Amino acid sequence: MSYALDEATMHARCTATLAEHSSPNRFVALALGTYDPMADVARTVERMVFEESFELDEATMVAEYSPYEKYSYFFLVLDRETGLPAGAARAIDGGGKTLDDAPALIGRTLHDVVYAHNMHDGGKIWDFATLAVLPRYRADRNGLTVSGMLYRSFINAGHRWHVRHVVCMLDQAAYRNLDMLGTRFSALAGSEPFEYLGSAANRALYIPFDEIARSMGDQAELLNQPEVPDADGRRRPGRRRVTARLASQVSSGDELDPHIDLPGFERRRHPR
Repeated sequence: MSYALDEATMHARCTATLAEHSSPNRFVALALGTYDPMADVARTVERMVFEESFELDEATMVAEYSPYEKYSYFFLVLDRETGLPAGAARAIDGGGKTLDDAPALIGRTLHDVVYAHNMHDGGKIWDFATLAVLPRYRADRNGLTVSGMLYRSFINAGHRWHVRHVVCMLDQAAYRNLDMLGTRFSALAGSEPFEYLGSAANRALYIPFDEIARSMGDQAELLNQPEVPDADGRRRPGRRRVTARLASQVSSGDELDPHIDLPGFERRRHPR
């Protein structure tokens, strides 16, 4: 497993994978098992973004995530124009780092956290552990497309594995983007933001899995209603339309699902 593939290796792997995908769309998303060779492309994207944003280098990423590798699933967006990745995300089965790290950070016990959100019902828990969009895509709407495909890939994969509960720890930017799309998280056991792995205002959060798509669909409907001015009195119809469209797409899969493949979820893959 590697968090430091060179660009030539990533390009070769991405180009070969794109050639196998029938979608002509610029962006293609994959949901991968941890042992898939493309999972290392996703790990490298994680490290590149986290190193730039939070100064988490390869050694830190290995130390933080090695205990969770065999429980990890990866979501990877490829750019057909460049033959390279655009963004990646990770889910960790069983609650992962959030349920391991958050209790001490928020001053609660694991028992308190689990019972506060009825996660003791035996339902599958996923940690939405990472979300990483490369800097070149953040300056325009392509960044929203890449993020939207990662969110939708997570939803499709979660449905495939019958996930019931989702926990996560999000930095301010990731939280703001998901909140904008209508994802209605609850603070984990009523906690407040805290510093964590280079993020000054991290949040530990919970949401029932089925509420993710439902809340985004509600947000799309709300944003498509006649516009109400923002608190400063200004109207922003362009931003409102873009947000409504993306929330609707992530909720329903319209215009996204044809470009998302789940090779890692057809069957469990283990090294031979």
